[in-house]
Amino acid sequence: MLGDAALIERIETGESDRVEFTASTNDLDKFRQAVCSFANDLPGNGEPGLLFIGLEDDGRCAGSTIDDELLKTLGGLRTDGKILPFPFMEVARKRLRDCDVAVVQVEPSDNPPMKVDGRCWIRIGPRRGQATAEEERRLTEKRRWGNVPFDMQGVSGATVETDLDMRAFEHDYLPCAVSPEVLAENRRDRGEQLRALRLVARNGAPTATAILVLGTDPRYWFPGAYMQFVRYDGTAVTDGIVDHAELSGPLPEQLRDADRLLRLNISHALDTRGERHVEQRSYPYEALRELLRNAVVHRNYENSNTPVRISWLSDRVEILSPGSAFGEVGRDNFGQGATSYRNPTIAEAMKNMGFMQRFGIGIETARRTLAENGNPPPEFEIQDAFVSATVRRRP
Repeated sequence: MLGDAALIERIETGESDRVEFTASTNDLDKFRQAVCSFANDLPGNGEPGLLFIGLEDDGRCAGSTIDDELLKTLGGLRTDGKILPFPFMEVARKRLRDCDVAVVQVEPSDNPPMKVDGRCWIRIGPRRGQATAEEERRLTEKRRWGNVPFDMQGVSGATVETDLDMRAFEHDYLPCAVSPEVLAENRRDRGEQLRALRLVARNGAPTATAILVLGTDPRYWFPGAYMQFVRYDGTAVTDGIVDHAELSGPLPEQLRDADRLLRLNISHALDTRGERHVEQRSYPYEALRELLRNAVVHRNYENSNTPVRISWLSDRVEILSPGSAFGEVGRDNFGQGATSYRNPTIAEAMKNMGFMQRFGIGIETARRTLAENGNPPPEFEIQDAFVSATVRRRP
């Protein structure tokens, strides 16, 4: 984060396309819009934007309470799933000019346009507002294609016309990814909409995310992009097979089919020993669902032909995801709150379509629901080629 002297200089200069003041400490919508507008950096400053919380519009101290809870809330804006794709930001409490303020520093995005709940926010001078179709097109053209992750790169040889299900895009994906008001006002053609949503690369080819989420035949391009389910009659994979299934198709279809399989295989019993009869489940569906969706979103699609594997044994369920931990997440801090996305655009698509409510809470949700159901906590194994999660059956 910028030093105190530089921050004071920004305050004294006043609000601009890189600086915003607010006295409010609880207007989360306003905070998200400010983060989004700074990350989009429409004027092209190439410098961080600063949101100062605790200052009046003219820069005077507002006397706002800047406590740890506020800082935690501000830090959570990055991964609460409202701002997509993920912004790069820092949060700090500062005492500047004898005033306590919270400072949110937002770096310009390499991957605009950024959106809040399907709406694109920009800043021109001291004004913040929703981008027009032309302004959003300019943001798309600013994208730094050389730095984009694999899931946003174009698939060589694939075309929008032959390899994407445009009916699914128009009827299933677009209404989820863009707010109804913007969609009603927007008269952009399908090509512009696909580019704005990071589903088409600069050369016009559909991206890996587009093929995996909306493709007519994703496995033609990514042979390992499927799930393998096997239920065994025992505690070892050498025991007899009771049931098996191969789940293919676009990722949303795979996840819906997997949800049905999980529900079908969870056994239920009724404990009648007390005054109240209590239903007992062998596994909480919510825990298995979260761990499986994590496996799909975080897996390596770039150079692995291995499917996501679900091994259902009599005493446990094992979920294997191809590819090791990624980025800031490693063996030492896996499952401890650190978040880093190998496939940020796939994660964005899954959030848009309702398969993820918030980012970074899947393992936490699994731990909580397992404990509530009486199961042991999940066990994780991190190897160079895979990550596996093991869930033990309720005793």
